[in-house]
Amino acid sequence: MINIIYTHRFLQHDTGFGHPERPERLKACVDGIKKSPHQDQLRWIEPRSASPVELKLVHSSAHVLNVRNTAERGGYSMDADTPVSPESYDIALRSTGAWLDGVDRIIQHKESSFILSRPPGHHAEADQAMGFCLFNNCAIAANYAIQVKGIQRVAVLDWDVHHGNGTQHILELDPNMAYCSLHQWPYYPGTGAEYETGDHQNVLNIPLTMGSGKNEYYSAFDKKVLPFLKSWEPELLIISAGFDASQNDPLGGMQLLPEHFAEFTRYCLELTPHLLVGLEGGYDLNDLAACSRAVAEVLIEHER
Repeated sequence: MINIIYTHRFLQHDTGFGHPERPERLKACVDGIKKSPHQDQLRWIEPRSASPVELKLVHSSAHVLNVRNTAERGGYSMDADTPVSPESYDIALRSTGAWLDGVDRIIQHKESSFILSRPPGHHAEADQAMGFCLFNNCAIAANYAIQVKGIQRVAVLDWDVHHGNGTQHILELDPNMAYCSLHQWPYYPGTGAEYETGDHQNVLNIPLTMGSGKNEYYSAFDKKVLPFLKSWEPELLIISAGFDASQNDPLGGMQLLPEHFAEFTRYCLELTPHLLVGLEGGYDLNDLAACSRAVAEVLIEHER
């Protein structure tokens, strides 16, 4: 069985009219996956909420309090791109909790999980919300796996079209964690140059030019991503699965198709039998539906 960790509560994070990170994104993902012919192989799980203590595995107390207080006061924008509504703090706790549930399912049950949550997380720094992200779900999950669950080595692969600055800056400090990102360059947030290799040579950045597609990504996987991750030998591999490198995405400039994201997933399953895949970006609704279904079907195929 493959776990789809999702709750309709995620739709109540209100980013305002016209914001690209909108509830319809998750509706598209859910609808896409529900069109899979293998529904009997899917287990839909309602996520728990992360605790403030779990958030503080990576975030400062001041940052957690700031997000909570902003929501309780009725909401405000943390920056030009990152609004907070009255419900956002509680929903962000659920979003992080979904990723922690995914860690638990792998460790306790040897099952892959696909996390469909919002707000996303990979831009959130230890003490700052940014880029639509309030808390860094991925980095918290990685630290939870090591500090709470006793995993020795964790790797994160981020194929979102934007570099995951927050995830890199948090993970690069720990010699037991590795971070690898393929992303459009130059582009927001301006981080992710090749020379950024981490405090322990545990970061691999692969900047790609606008217009890159199947050939450039497959070459990067063969020559760089897989050798790096194999050498790391992670006990847990987490995927920050943004789908904004798809060819129709309004915020990206790449040329990937759903079958390419499916192939990325197959590459990762060569390294480990179970994956934690969590949604980051992706803003074209049709592409989101098709890419989510393609990744879910690869996970099902592998599990069967």
